[in-house]
Amino acid sequence: MRRYVALIIAFTLPTTVAAQTSSARDSTGVMLAFVNFADIFGSRLVDAFDSIPAVKYGYRPMATQQTIGYIAQHLENANYALCERLADRKHPATAKDSLADTIKARWPKDTLVARLAASLRYCDTVLERLGPLDSPSHANTLLAFETDLAEHYSQLSVYMRLLGMVPPSALPPKPRIAIHLPATALAPYIGTYQLVPGLALEVTMQGGALFIRSSNGGATVQLWPASGTDIFVKEVDPQNKFTRDANGTVTGLVLHQYGRDRPARRL
Repeated sequence: MRRYVALIIAFTLPTTVAAQTSSARDSTGVMLAFVNFADIFGSRLVDAFDSIPAVKYGYRPMATQQTIGYIAQHLENANYALCERLADRKHPATAKDSLADTIKARWPKDTLVARLAASLRYCDTVLERLGPLDSPSHANTLLAFETDLAEHYSQLSVYMRLLGMVPPSALPPKPRIAIHLPATALAPYIGTYQLVPGLALEVTMQGGALFIRSSNGGATVQLWPASGTDIFVKEVDPQNKFTRDANGTVTGLVLHQYGRDRPARRL
């Protein structure tokens, strides 16, 4: 499997949660790490289920294992059950939610994928509203939620390999073409861009090229221009854009990955 590094983790987040202190500032960064992890595996799961043909949703390697359809409906149920522990109100339930798992597992592919995606959007909303992570109970629930996503993505990836398919995380990055911009055109982007309090991106220039790294450590990676404002990293898939005000001054950048835009204000 090729090296697949999430850009937002590669240069925006601390390498370990243990590296954080107990301050409110750092707990915001830790919460962002949980949100990003959910984005990564949630989007991979939806892409995986969407790429598997509907006729294969009854597939399972052995009779004692779950079918692909069963995994999809289980994830929907688990997402709601776990994320509701972090919310002030439950998601609206319908009569279909009380049906037996074995019945829901045989729903059409489009229904299962749409319901899974809806459960992940619910969790996105809950996590975004949760605020700084300062509760052991919340941390325990978040670990359970995200471990479940990763575990079932691993399970589904094995199924896909057995079916002769390539899981989303093993697909090569989409080809992009970099353009040449002189150092004078890149220089205005040099600066520090804050994602959350205590967590910023540092854009520097070396040898006429732009590089970026997290203020909390991590690898320094090169930014390649696709236009006067759009940039990308060759190793991974996200698109990024610098923003300017009415006077043309660079005011920030936006990281776009896994269907989510994350603005970072220039300090």
